[in-house]
Amino acid sequence: MLKKQSHITVFEHERIHIDRGTSRINPSQLKALQQFYGENGVPYFELIHNGIKFNEYVGVLMVGKTTIEILPKADKDLEIKEWRKVLIGMLHAVGVFDIHTPSSASLDLRANSILELYFELFVLELEYLLHGGLIKKYRKTSGNLNSLKGNINFPKHINSNLIHKEHFFVNYTTYDSEHVFHKILFKTLKLLQRINTNIKLQSRITSLLLDFPEMPDIKVSENTFNRIIYDRKSSKYKNSIEIARLLLLNYHPDVKVGSNDVLALMFDMNYLWERFVYSSLRKHKEDGCTITAQNSKNFWKPNVGYNSKMKPDIVINKDKDNCIVLDTKWKNLKKNNPSPDDLRQMYVYMKYYNAKRVALVYPNSESSIISGFFYEESNSKLRENDCSLILIGVIEDIKQWQIKINEQINSWEKYEIII
Repeated sequence: MLKKQSHITVFEHERIHIDRGTSRINPSQLKALQQFYGENGVPYFELIHNGIKFNEYVGVLMVGKTTIEILPKADKDLEIKEWRKVLIGMLHAVGVFDIHTPSSASLDLRANSILELYFELFVLELEYLLHGGLIKKYRKTSGNLNSLKGNINFPKHINSNLIHKEHFFVNYTTYDSEHVFHKILFKTLKLLQRINTNIKLQSRITSLLLDFPEMPDIKVSENTFNRIIYDRKSSKYKNSIEIARLLLLNYHPDVKVGSNDVLALMFDMNYLWERFVYSSLRKHKEDGCTITAQNSKNFWKPNVGYNSKMKPDIVINKDKDNCIVLDTKWKNLKKNNPSPDDLRQMYVYMKYYNAKRVALVYPNSESSIISGFFYEESNSKLRENDCSLILIGVIEDIKQWQIKINEQINSWEKYEIII
């Protein structure tokens, strides 16, 4: 019988303690998070007195049987359920939840957290692979057999078969399903069996373990996944292996006590916002328009060493003489001006890319455009020095939000500036 898991939901930049607040963790869970933080730290949160403070990362931290869900927040009007839907929708839009199986429509967008979505995503992928048939590969092996096959390993044959002359210790090649893909997937499936607390999903995991061939345990690291090469037959494993990579490499077992394992599935909200705006513009772009992300250019070259580069978030080219640069920032400006560093960065983009316009793009409770200008040495603002602030109101319906983002940025591009 599965134990009911406690669930804590907080927003980015919030704090949780062991001794105060409506949402609390216990001392053993705090200790597990402190060990996970280590000497070098992690970007997801900071250690504070009797608690932790979250940074601009969102997602899920699972500590033992407690799930801490960290949601984004750029609008105070949206509720927790709405923000969860927004976050999942943004992850879908940028391709995080791409899967092979045609049954992707069954993915439950009303799950309690992103963690459950990932678990279900992995289960769907494995069900798809089993339905289509698992691939087999050749592998080298050795053993003491009753029949001669392959090549005799003479040193081991002599040591092993002085008495049993009828045996042969041989090195040979076999063709079966025991290879690195299945070893990784089986290890991930066993992990899910241990940490999953969704009763409906647990029955599907148990069924998969009965149908999936038993595999020997494998130690995994970043290099394990980097060495994987996909071919025409194994390309269908790519999504399931990527999910396994995310789960296995971010799982940190509690080797001392064994009850407070940590699993961290976290996303940098600044990067997610950048990719979401970019994908929204790409999805609805006009013919003849090119939109690129992280368009890198050399900026400075030393006599010895590497070049320094600049990489604006989004570059839009309507035509040869109409370049627009956008820089996305996941923060609520409220009534404050952008930081001087952000404005200086946009000034450099304007000059270096010879951009017609530049803009900082923020999420907000309501959509609006705030025009601004850079001053030249003469202290007079010029038409070509437009640096605007584009505040994009959050909409729960992701498809409508993407349309709104495209419409708002297009209207800004065509807006006639009056000096």
